[in-house]
Amino acid sequence: MSTTSALPFVRPAAVAGRHFSTVIVGAGINGVGVFRDLSLQGVDCLIVDKGDFSAGASSAPSRMIHGGLRYLESGSFSLVAEATRERNLLLRNAPHLVQPLKTVVPLSSFFGGLMSSALKFLGRTPPQRTRGLLAVATGLRLYDLLGRRQRVMPNHRISRVQPADRQLFRAAVRWTATFFDAWISHPEWLVLELVRDACRDQPRSAAANHCRVMGCAGKTLTLRDETTGEVVQVTADAVVNASGAWLDRSTVLLGGAVPRVMGTKGSHLVLDHPALRDALQGRMAYFEALDGRVCIVYPFLDRVLVGSTDIPVDDPDQIATEPAEVDYLLEVLGEVFPNLSFGRKDVVYTYVGVRPLARSDADKPGQISRDHSVVIDPPSPSRDIPVVGLVGGKWTTFRALAEEATNEVLHLLGRERTASTRQLPIGGGSGMPQDAQATERFIERIARDAGLARERAQALLRRYGSEALCMASHFKVAGDVPLLHAPDYSAVEVAWLCTETGVIHLDDLVIRRTLLAIRGLVTDAALAEMAGIAAEALGWDAGRERQELHNCSTALRERHGVRLAPAAPDSDAVPAFHALSTPHPALSPT
Repeated sequence: MSTTSALPFVRPAAVAGRHFSTVIVGAGINGVGVFRDLSLQGVDCLIVDKGDFSAGASSAPSRMIHGGLRYLESGSFSLVAEATRERNLLLRNAPHLVQPLKTVVPLSSFFGGLMSSALKFLGRTPPQRTRGLLAVATGLRLYDLLGRRQRVMPNHRISRVQPADRQLFRAAVRWTATFFDAWISHPEWLVLELVRDACRDQPRSAAANHCRVMGCAGKTLTLRDETTGEVVQVTADAVVNASGAWLDRSTVLLGGAVPRVMGTKGSHLVLDHPALRDALQGRMAYFEALDGRVCIVYPFLDRVLVGSTDIPVDDPDQIATEPAEVDYLLEVLGEVFPNLSFGRKDVVYTYVGVRPLARSDADKPGQISRDHSVVIDPPSPSRDIPVVGLVGGKWTTFRALAEEATNEVLHLLGRERTASTRQLPIGGGSGMPQDAQATERFIERIARDAGLARERAQALLRRYGSEALCMASHFKVAGDVPLLHAPDYSAVEVAWLCTETGVIHLDDLVIRRTLLAIRGLVTDAALAEMAGIAAEALGWDAGRERQELHNCSTALRERHGVRLAPAAPDSDAVPAFHALSTPHPALSPT
């Protein structure tokens, strides 16, 4: 990752009057996947989002890269086959961020759930019944079979509950099933890597966050810079609508057909609970609550991640993790792990996202398919160009959905596919060491060449993959001094993130460019320290710095449950900062 190359991140004024072959609306994982694939084919693209990159559902998943074991009950075999293949590809293409996740399923009965599973397969709505050994074993056998392509992990096994797990799970548990999926440490960073890869492959492509699409007439799209209020226009030959749960709203602006999507919100908790983290021994527990809801809990860095709820929502802009959801997830943990205690004091971070599901008449959210499709709105009397819409989908399958959408766009543009993304490494996944010995040598090389401590070199490798080598050298030259109040990051690293990754607001930096917030490591002092670095790097005056500090602390407290003191805004700064006259865009992402 060069620190001197032209940056892909631009402000709307920089593209005013330009023509792009394709404009993509929505910079979540699916939109960015299309952006990368089209750019790889030589198509010049502009991607925009009214919020930050990946600020919507793409930054709020369970951070699992999985095939969807439970989708087998509804007969979604093609979806599971695709998802397990894509999981295996991500393990190869992004090994710095995506790692195998050993998963354990506690089982209490032998025949339980057989009839329920059969009824679900037939499209019926059965009474809730905990799945037993036979039902789970059958599902896992199919799961292994469907996931055999590009396999990099062992098959499942079922055994009697081990003594340590007997102390962990409720007394009724008699067996455990073990299989492998994967998890992603920093999904927001993978999104940024895809953007950078795209603009390396096609230098005429560009990406603008906090940039709202106001409408489309003829071949002209009108864009508004959400930080300055400036309105600009660009022209295009095609538009891709990848705005997720906001798809129908964007479609109205673009003059297409609605409705096509519906949303369900998923809330997650991050706990500081060393006893549970140690007892899990690096595994995810995948289990059913007494009400039949499937939940997960697994060690996430030095914390424990718990999820999730599945609640229908009408307005994706008006969502939050409600206190009742926190209580529900904590109660479920108490059911499954009765020998441990859980309370709100253990919760250091909460987050919620809206899953963009295809519109359905299913009785319960969990029955709605996670499959995806690509739809096309042809030119209309007011719009001269086609709009390609991405409906549904899930994080794991973003590459496959992007490939399908890219093929449609190429057809509309009269162009041919010239390359595949299937075996293409992502960002720092290129050139990653392949085994433990090679990894150790790579860490030693980073430490030696950059003159850093081994622990710092290791942290950078885990964070940025193979790109850590050149980044570490740059950081060392600039003086790699740890932050006083968040020593996992250095001041020069934070400044680099500000200037090189499209940071516009302080919460872009704190919540999505770093892992400090989700780990519960943001204190009032740390936030003030990072605001000072961002102000210097991005040229904020004192009023802007105070206002950014106020906005970010408010978001962390009210949206993520972080225990911070209220920060008073600087009233004198408000007239000079246009974005403050509208709802904070990072709280209302496309």
